[in-house]
Amino acid sequence: MTGNAWTRAASLGALEDKGRLVFRKAGRQIALFDTPGGVLACNNRCPHEGYPLREGNLDDRCILTCNWHNWKFDLQSGRNLYGGEGLRTYPVEIRGGEVWIDLADPPFAERRAGILASLREAGEDNAYDRMAREIARLHRLAADPLDALRDAIDWSWERMEFGWTHAYAGLADWLTLYDEHEDDDETRLACVLEGVAHIADDVLREPRHPFPAAVRVWEEEAFVAAIEREDEGAAVAMLRGGLEAGLGFADFERGLSRAALAHYNDFGHSLIYVTKAGRLIERLGPGVAGPLLLSLARRIVFATREDLVPEFRPYAKALARWGKAKNGADPTPADWHKLGIEKALARAASLSTAPPMRLFHALLGANARNLLTFDAGQQHRIRIAIDDNVGWLDFTHGITFANAVRVQCARFPELWPAALLQMACFSGRNAPYTGSGTDAGSWRVEDTGAFMEEAVEGLFDHGIDEFIVSVHRLKTVMAAREELRADPPAEVADLITAGLNRFLHARLKRKQVRRNVYQAMKFVARDG
Repeated sequence: MTGNAWTRAASLGALEDKGRLVFRKAGRQIALFDTPGGVLACNNRCPHEGYPLREGNLDDRCILTCNWHNWKFDLQSGRNLYGGEGLRTYPVEIRGGEVWIDLADPPFAERRAGILASLREAGEDNAYDRMAREIARLHRLAADPLDALRDAIDWSWERMEFGWTHAYAGLADWLTLYDEHEDDDETRLACVLEGVAHIADDVLREPRHPFPAAVRVWEEEAFVAAIEREDEGAAVAMLRGGLEAGLGFADFERGLSRAALAHYNDFGHSLIYVTKAGRLIERLGPGVAGPLLLSLARRIVFATREDLVPEFRPYAKALARWGKAKNGADPTPADWHKLGIEKALARAASLSTAPPMRLFHALLGANARNLLTFDAGQQHRIRIAIDDNVGWLDFTHGITFANAVRVQCARFPELWPAALLQMACFSGRNAPYTGSGTDAGSWRVEDTGAFMEEAVEGLFDHGIDEFIVSVHRLKTVMAAREELRADPPAEVADLITAGLNRFLHARLKRKQVRRNVYQAMKFVARDG
């Protein structure tokens, strides 16, 4: 309702007689209160859970309390004294013994800005239910619900101390699902809510970690070199320079992909994040490019480089031997069965003259078989070394990383050797934690289409408290779906669906109290 919307609400005498009344018009309920300072009007429904404020307590300072959850509002301004959503109040005039109220809505831009500001406050409090209400209000306003995601990136990107987290990566997949449900507002808002809430959870109580402000000309070789020497300032400066020159993600993508694969970075997360960054920028627009790319550069700079630790050092030798083998065998997933890291890398190098996609599918199948045969008892063992802290989520990385490999290497084929060897790293690392006692056949999927449809549908009401777990479920389902749509060999498709089936039905032990105590005591006893 806009424009001149003054409406007679009640007679002043009736209000003075009862002290408070509810006026109803066009679906609205407006509570009127006779106070020492005059007649005041507000929405009758508490913005928290909708209970009637007419039943609340009003003190002599005009503080209105909702008795259901003790939320308190300054009735004159609508301000929430407990930091939740504010209460809408209405202008009041007394005309000839009648109470008139102005039902005109504020301008669209003002209402949108107010909702986004309140959504930020909800994020600061990590208040999931309030975030849901504000996103619903944005939708009801007929504003773009994706503005909630753009704004969430804006208020979070400098608060991720070491750059990108799973929250941004998951956001890309939630956007894919959002676009697939054009006629289902409820499902779409679930996608937005999960994306915003995960971001809020990851930056809860985090201060800002500002980025260097310098600007330099974008040069891909210099950028990759800056990442290699962990020079965040130089890498960020070149990204800023490229952005100011009008460059887009496509201009940065090869350099980012090269930097992500220069090492076995952070167990594959860097390359996954490059893929997701491109999708986010394409969908949300160039306004998010700066925050996402600078945060991504920071992430790659600070990423761990597993190929430098002893168990993965054979990676460099295998990379140097790539393409020099004379073995013309056709690779299969079985080639990596039960092979540890060194042997897995050697096997990949020995088969490196095979077409890249054949080798890719074989390694994808090997990693899917690992997911299918993970020894779930590993998560219940207490007296193990820190190196053996391996669980379900580590195994899902073999699938999500493979998905990023196929996407990025299709664009930049020169990256195949490093990417395929890193897939072998995944297979070799996880193989020792697989069990021969797993009844793999019981997880075989007969109807792939129906299974994947059910797996995707389960993402919208997953019932998982930890975002780190729910986002791995999301990313694994979506990566598996993409790989299945890319038409892999039948054996590989069967391994993907069976492995995913087992993971989706697995019970994850996420808190290791006794194991942590045992490992802490062993560490302290050894090192004093």
